[in-house]
Amino acid sequence: MIRPRRNRRTLAIRTLVRETSLTPADFILPLFLHEDAEDTPIASMPGVTRWSLDGLLREAGEAHALGIPAVVLFPKIDESLKSPLAEECHHDAGLVPRAIRALKAAHPTLCVITDVALDPYNSDGHDGVVRRDEHGELTILNDETVTILCEQALCHARAGADIVAPSEMMDGRVAAIREALDYGGFQEVAIMSYTAKYASAFYGPFRGALDSAPKDGDKQTYQMDPANSREAVRETLLDEAEGADMLMVKPAGPYLDIIAKVRHTTTLPVAAYQVSGEYLMLKSASASGWLNERAIVMESLTGIKRAGADMILTYFAKQAAAWLR
Repeated sequence: MIRPRRNRRTLAIRTLVRETSLTPADFILPLFLHEDAEDTPIASMPGVTRWSLDGLLREAGEAHALGIPAVVLFPKIDESLKSPLAEECHHDAGLVPRAIRALKAAHPTLCVITDVALDPYNSDGHDGVVRRDEHGELTILNDETVTILCEQALCHARAGADIVAPSEMMDGRVAAIREALDYGGFQEVAIMSYTAKYASAFYGPFRGALDSAPKDGDKQTYQMDPANSREAVRETLLDEAEGADMLMVKPAGPYLDIIAKVRHTTTLPVAAYQVSGEYLMLKSASASGWLNERAIVMESLTGIKRAGADMILTYFAKQAAAWLR
C-alpha cells in the first residue's frame, strides 16, 4: 500500500526529504538610520530600531556574524533637508553615503544595498518629482524623476555600495541607471530592481519609521494595482531587458503567487520583501500569545522561499538566523 506518511515518520526522515530549506544566507536585513547620536526604538515596529551611525555598525556586524550576507539601508532625513527635487538624495556627504563608507570600512565582506527613491528626501513625500496643475491635482513626473535617480545611484556607487535598489517604480529607470553606472565607471555595481512593487496597505509601519508618507494623494499611479498578476510578468520582462541583475517582489506574504510567477518568468535571482505590515502582524499576534513567534516566523519565511524567492528582505533576519544556527 502506498503510504506518504512513511516520509514523515521521524524528524530525520522529514529532514532528508525536505524540499525547501532556509539558511542565514537567504536573508537581507533592512536597517533604518538617522543623524541622531542615539538609537531610537520605532513605535510602529516593536523590536526594530532607527540606528545612529555607531549603532548601525554594531547591528550590521552582529547580523554578518550570524551569517547574514547583506543589509539594505533606509534613511530618516531631517525635514530641513527635504525639497521638491530631493537634492539631498545625491549629496556625497549625506547620511547614506557616510553610512556606506563606514559599513564597508568596518565590515568589508558585508554586501551593502541602498534604496534608490526620492520619498525620504522629497518634501512632498512621494517617490518622484511632483507637479500640480491649476486645480491642485498632482502628477508624478516620470522622466524628471529618473534623471535624479541616476544621480542618487551614482552617489551611492561612489560611496562604495555593492547593489543599488530602485524602488520607486518609474518606467525606464533600470536602463537609465545601468547606463549612468556604466558610463560613470561603476560597471561592477549591481541593480536589484523592485520589479513588482504593489500599492499595498502593508507599508504603513514603514512610513511611520521614516516619516515618508505622501503629504497628499497616494502612490497608485506608479506602484502596481494589487488586483493585477499578469502585469508583474510584463514588469519582469522589461526590467530583465533593461539590465537588472536581480528582481524583487514587494510585499511577500500576500503575493506568493506573484513571486512564483516572476520566478517562472526569469532566470535572474528573485528577492521578496517581507514588509513592515507583515512583520507587525506576526509580532503583535505573537506578543498576544495567540501565535508561537518562532514557529510562525519560520513558517512564513519558508513559504516565501518555497514560492520561489532566492533571497528575503525581512526584519526577522537576525532572529531567524540565530534560530537556524
